[in-house]
Amino acid sequence: MCGILGVVATTPVNQLLYDGLMVLQHRGQDAAGIATAEGDAFHMHKGSGLVRDVFRTRNMRALPGNMGIAHCRYPTAGSSSDSAESQPFYVNSPFGLVLAHNGNLTNTEQLTEEMFRQDLRHINTNSDSEVLLNVLAHELQASAKGFSLDLDTIFAAVAGVHRRCRGAYAVVVLIAGYGMLAFRDPYGIRPLVIGANETPAGAEYLLASESVALDTLGFQVLRDVDPGEAVFVDFQHRLHHRQCAQNPVLAPCIFEYVYLARPDSVIDGVSVYETRLRMGEHLADKVVQKIPVEEIDVVIPIPDSSRPSAMQLAQRLGIPYREGFVKNRYIGRTFIMPGQSTRRKSVRQKLNTVAQEFKGKRVLLVDDSIVRGTTSREIVEMARAAGALKVYFASAAPPVRYPNVYGIDMPTRGELIATGRSDEEISREIGADALIYQDLEALKASVRDLRPALARFDASCFDGVYVTGDVTTEYLDAIEHAREGTAATGGDEIRGSKQMHLNLTVAD
Repeated sequence: MCGILGVVATTPVNQLLYDGLMVLQHRGQDAAGIATAEGDAFHMHKGSGLVRDVFRTRNMRALPGNMGIAHCRYPTAGSSSDSAESQPFYVNSPFGLVLAHNGNLTNTEQLTEEMFRQDLRHINTNSDSEVLLNVLAHELQASAKGFSLDLDTIFAAVAGVHRRCRGAYAVVVLIAGYGMLAFRDPYGIRPLVIGANETPAGAEYLLASESVALDTLGFQVLRDVDPGEAVFVDFQHRLHHRQCAQNPVLAPCIFEYVYLARPDSVIDGVSVYETRLRMGEHLADKVVQKIPVEEIDVVIPIPDSSRPSAMQLAQRLGIPYREGFVKNRYIGRTFIMPGQSTRRKSVRQKLNTVAQEFKGKRVLLVDDSIVRGTTSREIVEMARAAGALKVYFASAAPPVRYPNVYGIDMPTRGELIATGRSDEEISREIGADALIYQDLEALKASVRDLRPALARFDASCFDGVYVTGDVTTEYLDAIEHAREGTAATGGDEIRGSKQMHLNLTVAD
């Protein structure tokens, strides 16, 4: 899960991209970067840390141009916190390309080998995004007639990417001297939406991971980019699009609706907020099957993602809803912080109890999901320390029993508290008096009720069904082995990195 933006405007885009990254900061707190195009020249600044820490006034001044892309990174399996893996990535052969990618490729190792043996391209880091960039560059070279590009060549290159790359990818790319390209994988696993803004000087276009970026930047949402579709905006601000995949199928990641996206976003035509309200309704029906309603005195959400579900659950059951936790907003989201010990430490710094809402009460805590169980265990202990008589725990999502390989950092089965455990065993692990999980079909219904045409989802972390069809037990074992090796050495090994010179700066 990362945040990406791409904009073609009639005025300088550096401030637009910065503001957009601030809106998408929840999608990645590990690194950030902006690249702009001024004629045939690229300007780029990127580095590790939050958006506000990466960019200074001097950096923004060094990003001229009316076209640009931006990225905020959330580290996934195989990635590093080293600034060498910050995005966007750049390549200069045969055409100047700057790329930002949200998702995760599942055949990175195979593609890296092909790059080296067949395409004669060197991959400089462990990032699958750099691999994706080089695949695109090679396909452009293979499709081009000489050293110039046209629409057919560009769209043919994207078709080549779809044939070779497996996994999840939503991508924005600057092509020097031509324009901005964006495309989405043939299953539409990761989101990408396009918006427009009409100005006296002409039309402006913005692509982003979530519609909330378009809303806040003053763009009107046009639609979601279809799975397998490519969109190209040229220097004359003309919008072109074409389906570049064979047999595309929309199967968006359902975890976007559970946790990843902001509630005020609309993804693939479905309001995230309304989906979470419906999750609360379905979860309420499940709660009454497990716990007598009279045994619950108060419903308390774990801020922030679970609030809509908790409010709707409380209303449906006729139980008082209360805010029992105060959140320190200057601590990062614990789910996307690297390292188990870091997550455990940050929970107590991030949340504090309002003691009077717990003392002498039987409380039902509602969270969006339970992944590793670290946060849940700490929160139950905090509720008991505040004087709760009983602590029940409800999850708006089903048990997370399988790794996610499409861009969410839960790659090993050993880190997932639900793997190999029953609900009762998980309840004991987190210290709750009872644990209630959402049913998977109820979760799917929460989304599908708002758009019946959504027939399929990637729900692999819940059911182990990987929509791309190429994820095997051996593949998952290899990820776990690599992860364990990283933990043993204290960091990811980065292939010999080199300093890039294209008006590129690395954040202080």
